[in-house]
Amino acid sequence: MPEQNLNPEILAAALQGLEAQRMRLDAHVAAVRRMLGARPQQPAATAEAPRPKRKMSAAGRRRIAAATKKRWAEYHQKRAEAATKAKEPAAATKIPRPKRKMSAAGRRRIVEATRKRWAEYRRKQAEAATLAKGPAAGKKVPRKKAAKKRARKTAAKGPKKAVVRAAKQPVAASEGAAG
Repeated sequence: MPEQNLNPEILAAALQGLEAQRMRLDAHVAAVRRMLGARPQQPAATAEAPRPKRKMSAAGRRRIAAATKKRWAEYHQKRAEAATKAKEPAAATKIPRPKRKMSAAGRRRIVEATRKRWAEYRRKQAEAATLAKGPAAGKKVPRKKAAKKRARKTAAKGPKKAVVRAAKQPVAASEGAAG
């Protein structure tokens, strides 16, 4: 707008038109809010100062603290009484549960699965090392000393464990040959 045509009458008319337009927009906004189910908003009061915070006296704080401590003391006392009452008759009738034991077959399956997983892991590690170093680096040297040492240990532990270990070794040996 050019400044030459702005006189007080034109500005007053423009202000009236803008206020009427704002009132229509406010009415439309309120209608949409009603459709949405929202509460109508009240215009914020800018002239009022915020309320000062309420303060509690020291005596009031002491009364509240004393009442809270009293409630907690009663609560803990009731809990302690209930616990002692519950322990007295229950101690004579309570039967301890037997400790759960794993069967030998279950333990064997777990051990075999673990060995199988470790053999797979070691096989993958060896393949990765072979690929990284070249074709000649992947050759394995037989471990005769370790096998002899293991046989001596199992023989020293007794016939039962030696039988169990001997039963396990062919499985591990066949897995090592397959991998």
